[in-house]
Amino acid sequence: MNKMELITELSNQSDLTKSDASDVVQIFISSMEDALAEGERVEIRGLFSFQIKTYKGYVGRNPKTGEKVEIKPKKLPFFKCGKELKERLNLIN
Repeated sequence: MNKMELITELSNQSDLTKSDASDVVQIFISSMEDALAEGERVEIRGLFSFQIKTYKGYVGRNPKTGEKVEIKPKKLPFFKCGKELKERLNLIN
């Protein structure tokens, strides 16, 4: 399911127009992005959680030349699937 399909489904299952459903989805996504940007954890119980992991910089090597390359520190989102979703997908027996 992509963003447009989500908007259509929300519109079909509620009394919202596609424009209003689009606004709701955008607010939801923007709120999650803002929370993550501020270093907060985002959790929808049973579905998923996102948090930001910070990785330290290190010295790596260019695989072609073998030359040393400095890898800068970075932050990346980390996704964790919720227990109920795992069970629904039959990943846990």
